[in-house]
Amino acid sequence: MKSKNIPVHIKTKSIKEAQNEINDIINKLENKEINLNDYKDEFNRMIMLNHHIQEVFKKKNSDLRKSKTSKKKRKSKK
Repeated sequence: MKSKNIPVHIKTKSIKEAQNEINDIINKLENKEINLNDYKDEFNRMIMLNHHIQEVFKKKNSDLRKSKTSKKKRKSKK
């Protein structure tokens, strides 16, 4: 799933908020508190939340790498 396919109301969640919602969904699915149609909707939402978390981690990892690269370049110029 591409980042552009993740709804804005999910993209604005922090990692912690997304994780908490995933845990809530898992509890619902395990306890069979929902019907089959809702099960599918909840499962798809959980997948979107998971992709959002992955995207946030990728961005943070990329930012860290850029930061390290820029620090190395500054040190080598001295």
